[in-house]
Amino acid sequence: MTVSLNRLRFLIIDDNAHAINLVKAMLRGFGCEQLYDAQTIEGGKQRMKATPADIVILDYMMGAEEGVTFARWLRNDSDSPNQFTPIIMLTGHADRDRVMAARDAGVNEFCVKPVTPADLMKRILWVIDHARPFVRSATYFGPDRRRRDDPKYTGPERRADRQRKT
Repeated sequence: MTVSLNRLRFLIIDDNAHAINLVKAMLRGFGCEQLYDAQTIEGGKQRMKATPADIVILDYMMGAEEGVTFARWLRNDSDSPNQFTPIIMLTGHADRDRVMAARDAGVNEFCVKPVTPADLMKRILWVIDHARPFVRSATYFGPDRRRRDDPKYTGPERRADRQRKT
């Protein structure tokens, strides 16, 4: 699938204006034209409501706030303008606990700072060309956290649509 990136709206949420400008410069280099930003979680929510983005690029640490707060709002709040919007998280903090927290909040992709244009483009194309189906359970809504089917997996199938009826 080929997508014209200049038609997509991007929302960059980061508390660091320099980081926002760096991501915007990369996106402009890819031909993106509709770029919006916010420096707080609340600002990101307001911007998303005013001009819903097609893709959100979100920082993990935003002062005293964490980007996962925005991700949870976008995925689960009745006030969310689009629960299915892809989220790419950028962070300099890529320890396992933070990656898992981001995944569990419904983040689609994860990119470690300092991010290169190639890494960012790879993640953007991944959320477009390889979008994972969304899953809803009692405790989670977001993209299927499994990246691929493991042919060696022999445990119980937990997805209702894949369980054998006997």
